[in-house]
Amino acid sequence: MRPLVRGILKGSLKQIRHVTAVPHAGAEDLVAQVYDQARREFGVVAPPLALHSPAPVALAASWLMLRETLLVDGRMSRAVKEAVATGVSEANECPYCVEVHRAKLDTLPGGRDDRALGPIADWARTSAAAAPTDSADPAGSADPRLPADAAGIAELYGVAVTFHYLNRMVRLFLPDSPVPDAAPAAGRGPVMRMVARAMRPDSGAPVAAGASFGLLPAAPLPAGLAWARAAPAVAGALARSVASVDAAAERWIPEAVRERLHVELALHQGVVPGPGRAWLAASCDGLDPADLPTARLALLVALAPYQITDADLAEFRAAHPGDRELVELASWAALTAAVHIGGRFPNPARPTASAAR
Repeated sequence: MRPLVRGILKGSLKQIRHVTAVPHAGAEDLVAQVYDQARREFGVVAPPLALHSPAPVALAASWLMLRETLLVDGRMSRAVKEAVATGVSEANECPYCVEVHRAKLDTLPGGRDDRALGPIADWARTSAAAAPTDSADPAGSADPRLPADAAGIAELYGVAVTFHYLNRMVRLFLPDSPVPDAAPAAGRGPVMRMVARAMRPDSGAPVAAGASFGLLPAAPLPAGLAWARAAPAVAGALARSVASVDAAAERWIPEAVRERLHVELALHQGVVPGPGRAWLAASCDGLDPADLPTARLALLVALAPYQITDADLAEFRAAHPGDRELVELASWAALTAAVHIGGRFPNPARPTASAAR
């Protein structure tokens, strides 16, 4: 079993599909900085992170979000955060992420406490369908399944946004499982728990908030994510990541495509289109034919990544053959969708006893 675990860790970058990840030995500049931090604080440059490496800004953004929401020591324990990561991944039907984060959860203190973690995981599974919030409501209406502490709720919201993003990227660029298909079914759980135990900070020291901020420039927090201010590490990571990914998209993704994605996200309000793809043609109606491959792929990543076909990728690649463009488009579409979901989360503050009266 141990040779299998070593093989999974050593050959993990070979699992990445559609793009060629930058190898550890070939990393330079921003990619090298992210890889160094990830190895030091996560124990490994995991495939969901490395798949971004052809687009350094997207790589840095994914690392900021993962680090500052999931790994940083804050109000919520790592077990609670992993329960959210697992629940969101279950809702998004991302088997790779479910397998990895459920295994990690099983290795943590309190990770199998269904009574404590069950309600939070249930919230995570329904987080994409949160009703639109009324920003004029100062009291807020945080879900009763979440803790009462506003900073703690903001941390869990941050984890949810991060995994609504990562699930979409993983569905496109990684297989259904990090364990080879030939591995015996009965051994998959123990193997993944051994892999999870190997993914830990090299130093064993706490992961300090904000240490990744220098990778991307400061930026204002998007209006819909005002709840993140209760947890400064989450706010800083999301603000920098969204601004940087958006800036990369604005350099080459047509404005009409960007506007159309925002319109369609608002229209669907967390309801996944389908089961067929008739929605896709209607969503692209009126766009310039030259923009259709980019628009189709962006809409699929954001709303229905399970519907992406090789033909969708081939059409996009015919116009944009580089790995950087594919990662940048997918990253922008996935993050735009995740931010839209996060923008519907209720205010994390709870009404005080006096306000309730």
